Amino acid sequence: MKGNFNDFNNQQVKNLPNHLKQYIVDQNYERYTPLDHAVWRYVMRQNYSYLKDVAYYPYIKGLNRAGLSIEYIPDLQTMNDNLGKISWGAVTVDGFIPPVAFMEYQAYKVLVIAADIRQIKHIEYTPAPDIIHESAGHAPIIADADYNNYLSYFGSIGAKAMFSSKDFELYEAIRTLSILKEDPNAHLADIKKADDKVAFCQDNLGDPSEMALLSRLHWWTVEYGLIGSLENPKIYGAGLLSSIGESSTCMQPDVEKLWYNLNTIQYSYDITKPQPQLFVTPTFQNLIDVLEAFADTMAFRKGGAESILKAIECKNTCTAVYSSGLQVTGVFTDVGLSKNDDLLFLKTTGPSALSFADKQIDGHGKNYHQDGFSSPVGKLKNSAKALEAYNIDDLNAAGIKEGEKTDLIFESGLTIKGLVKSILIKNEKIVLISFEDCSVKDENQRILFNPDWGIYDMAIGESIVSVFCGAADKDAYEEIAHVSEMQTVKITYQASTLQLHQLYQQVRAIRESSSGYESLAQIFTDLKTNFREDWLCALEILEILDQNQNNKVLNKEINNYLTLKASNEPELTKLIHNGIVLIKNPVTQLIIQE
Repeated sequence: MKGNFNDFNNQQVKNLPNHLKQYIVDQNYERYTPLDHAVWRYVMRQNYSYLKDVAYYPYIKGLNRAGLSIEYIPDLQTMNDNLGKISWGAVTVDGFIPPVAFMEYQAYKVLVIAADIRQIKHIEYTPAPDIIHESAGHAPIIADADYNNYLSYFGSIGAKAMFSSKDFELYEAIRTLSILKEDPNAHLADIKKADDKVAFCQDNLGDPSEMALLSRLHWWTVEYGLIGSLENPKIYGAGLLSSIGESSTCMQPDVEKLWYNLNTIQYSYDITKPQPQLFVTPTFQNLIDVLEAFADTMAFRKGGAESILKAIECKNTCTAVYSSGLQVTGVFTDVGLSKNDDLLFLKTTGPSALSFADKQIDGHGKNYHQDGFSSPVGKLKNSAKALEAYNIDDLNAAGIKEGEKTDLIFESGLTIKGLVKSILIKNEKIVLISFEDCSVKDENQRILFNPDWGIYDMAIGESIVSVFCGAADKDAYEEIAHVSEMQTVKITYQASTLQLHQLYQQVRAIRESSSGYESLAQIFTDLKTNFREDWLCALEILEILDQNQNNKVLNKEINNYLTLKASNEPELTKLIHNGIVLIKNPVTQLIIQE
């Protein structure tokens, strides 16, 4: 079976952590129908015909380096063989995945590709992720070193971004809408309801989270980015490279072109509509500069009380990093602040874990800290230096010795009394002190920990230097990220549709073997008799007839048939017209000229 990720001989895919592998689905290449391959071929031929002049990166060169062709939907094994040469990989997933997971795949230099392909009625553009968008959009430019460095770096930043609970609501709403729009049996009322839900979520996000703002930067660069000058930009964004409709309309004067800078985060976007403006970067280095400027405002770089408050609002697993290097992972629910908003203590609820350098500390996993974790932040009272920097003499002077009782008073007024059970030192810094028979009280003598509650593990650190989304040691924490219950619809085709697919297959076989032309007349008769809604198969027959200059009578009949259809069905006018123009200027000739 093509597309089974367990068979991929690609190091980037093999390096993926378990919590990301849960999103991967087998491609099931045999599920693609002859009509699916025809849709791919039409889009790719149209793309090349137009994009050869406006795309930033040589389109065919990029396709070849990524293991793609114009003729067939790509299989993931071939893509991985080719992408592996530039230290990238690819996996197939089921539609939209959560933004934080998507970002982390990029950090691991793995392209996420939706396994499904758009229906013919959405051939110009679909709001749902599909294999045309993900592979034909992202992959051709991935060979550009400056760009793929930006892509992976963006992923590493995005994977640490704090998100809000409302971000998840919007993600689920968008995923539901995209699935319904690609479901041929979906009711219009359900699509309208889902559309309204997306609009409601977008209008009620409140102050955008780090992830929401980063998603905007991602959208206006990776998906819809232009590069060069405002007067003559080139396309590099995958959303434009994979849309035969918007890739041409985006260059019209009514689509405003603005310079890409940090102010771009002020512009939200709507995935269901053409974009009213696009952003142009002079270089890919500028993308990294803007990303760096935004990253400096994020919790993982700023730390402190404000960042812990972001983690509390997130309501999902986050990690706080003490100045000692100790990492506390869990769902943060409370924080202590001084009158000057200095951080005094932090608290998680539910399974929590302690790590150092992204590796869980032995004996401090979420099973041990199953009810949560709380600890002070700051210096000891009247101490000249931070506790994490104490040496043996400093510890002895402070009365902190294993097997002996001690009283500690923090500058915040928090007091700890107990028997020192152990002192953990990492990289010459004290990161954790564990107490037996311990009591903890705040400055108001409120009890925070009782001796009969067991061992008290106190994190050491003068400050919180970083807070980020997710676990420090994801595999040890066995983090199960959000996986939507709603799955994309796998279409079961009726007998009549399977007959249409067979006609497409016959036409492809004739084109590829350069034989069997005498069957084309009967195939066209079947099309116009039984499948009046079809236009693409008739267009492919016309292509064969035009290239081989045989059966001019049939050629004229199909031309008239398609011209009439284009006139009577406005939604097909552009598609049929562009198809006929391309027949007169074959892609194969254009490729040879390149």
